[in-house]
Amino acid sequence: MATTTTTILLLLLVAATAVSAADLSVYHNVHPPSPSPLESIIALARADDARLLFLSSKAASSGGITSAPVASGQTPPSYVVRAGLGTPVQQLLLALDTSADATWSHCAPCDTCPAGSRFIPASSSSYASLPCASDWCPLFEGQPCPANQDASAPLPACAFSKPFADTSFQASLGSDTLRLGKDAIAGYAFGCVGAVAGPTTNLPKQGLLGLGRGPMSLLSQTGSRYNGVFSYCLPSYRSYYFSGSLRLGAAGQPRNVRYTPLLTNPHRPSLYYVNVTGLSVGRTWVKVPAGSFAFDPATGAGTVIDSGTVITRWTAPVYAALREEFRRQVAAPSGYTSLGAFDTCFNTDEVAAGGAPPVTLHMDGGVDLTLPMENTLIHSSATPLACLAMAEAPQNVNAVVNVVANLQQQNVRVVVDVAGSRVGFAREPCN
Repeated sequence: MATTTTTILLLLLVAATAVSAADLSVYHNVHPPSPSPLESIIALARADDARLLFLSSKAASSGGITSAPVASGQTPPSYVVRAGLGTPVQQLLLALDTSADATWSHCAPCDTCPAGSRFIPASSSSYASLPCASDWCPLFEGQPCPANQDASAPLPACAFSKPFADTSFQASLGSDTLRLGKDAIAGYAFGCVGAVAGPTTNLPKQGLLGLGRGPMSLLSQTGSRYNGVFSYCLPSYRSYYFSGSLRLGAAGQPRNVRYTPLLTNPHRPSLYYVNVTGLSVGRTWVKVPAGSFAFDPATGAGTVIDSGTVITRWTAPVYAALREEFRRQVAAPSGYTSLGAFDTCFNTDEVAAGGAPPVTLHMDGGVDLTLPMENTLIHSSATPLACLAMAEAPQNVNAVVNVVANLQQQNVRVVVDVAGSRVGFAREPCN
């Protein structure tokens, strides 16, 4: 999804096992107060080097479940997984994105990549450069082989470029053994970034692991190993201790899950669409224009569940109606102010904690996802201010898409079953 100051990569942990669920703990940092809710979120993403070092030394598994320690990334706000790449293994902290397919890592040498550890292909005996004639090359939108290629000369590596946030990078395609927890996935295709054009502020420091549903994603490259099933529970940004996790495979998933159908958009095949049928604030249904939530593969309209976006976005008519009903019920005496993308901020000294009603998302299959206070509001740590943690969709290609973001998914086990064409939700405190 498009990255803005409020649409930022969230990243998780990943691990796997061929015979059981992969379950990885999630950890975050605590940071000093900052003047606004949005800046508070950004501050929480600044990783402490000592804590990352501590997490890197933790055991990889316990209780028969493959696991790997996870920490907050630096900037932008993200979750990173300790993944291994190459032989002997090189440890990397990769951002996890459920709306992306391709995995990539910053590789040495790269003078323009962000400062930090880089994968060194030359040090891995299992690394292989994938040529332009590789079947993987067109999937990564790599450049075709030269028309005048000398038949006796070796084929050049598959080269591709990719835009990311406000920058772009150049990469060559390679394969190597990817290690997640105790699982080793041989011949995993990924991009080796060798040059970055533009600012690196919003670029993952060491790379990204894609968990979308396209042909280059982790689920696709591992075939039947995980049966197209994974789940995650995201802990609150504000919590110091975490039991949040991402599990790969059908084993170990909770039984109390309520499922809604997973929809497929051939024009945006990586995304996880669901059908939202309505919203309610407190006990009042929000009155939106007819067809506001309709799924339309041709335009991309509909609702996406995305762990890579921080703040939930609603299309203009939906957000306007939601905001009006939320304001009506809160009834802030001094009215409302704006703060960046947030336009429904109010003085918490004037409105008691019980004065902000819950927001409920209604979905096909009778699934009602009620958001508690911590999933509905974000607070300033410097002033008595709270904001509705949702906003209007940006006026670009995503203007027709509703995105249910990670802040609204916290402390909920989200189960994605691609093989069964369904997405499930179960309340689970993972702080």
